[in-house]
Amino acid sequence: MEEDIAILDALIFSSETPLTVERMREILPQYDRQGILGLLKTLAEHHEARQGGFGLCEIAGGWQFYSRPDLAPWVRKLKAGRPQMLSPAALETLAVVAYRQPVVKADIDRVRGVDVGGTLKGLLEKRLVRMVGRKDVPGRPILYGTTKRFLEVFQLKDLTELPTLTELKDIQA
Repeated sequence: MEEDIAILDALIFSSETPLTVERMREILPQYDRQGILGLLKTLAEHHEARQGGFGLCEIAGGWQFYSRPDLAPWVRKLKAGRPQMLSPAALETLAVVAYRQPVVKADIDRVRGVDVGGTLKGLLEKRLVRMVGRKDVPGRPILYGTTKRFLEVFQLKDLTELPTLTELKDIQA
């Protein structure tokens, strides 16, 4: 079991994207889903107990290491630049897409009250938004939705972890 935990540690460390339980099971077929989850729990507890520079979390449908938020100032120094920030317009557009997806550009324009063409293009380039299809109406406008990258950036397991509108109102009060 210790060796299998070390194997999962190496796999997650080596993966460029969050590693799914299904992929882990392909590599360690002797474990069922619950067995892999048990190993992951042990691994996460190990990283938490040692109070090191990083931990393990479930994110965007998989598992990934993350640096501790309280160490962000030093990580930023390493990266030697400003963190990539989203403008208020980009955040508003992204919120409309996240909460109303799949959504067409005209609906986003209507909610925001401005043309979001440039902002939407930027979100597509950052891979936070993607084209998910076309609406079955005349003109067949493109439908937009969020990506796995969106979940990774905002550290969400899935879209159900987004705050509800009631929770958002409570925060503003």
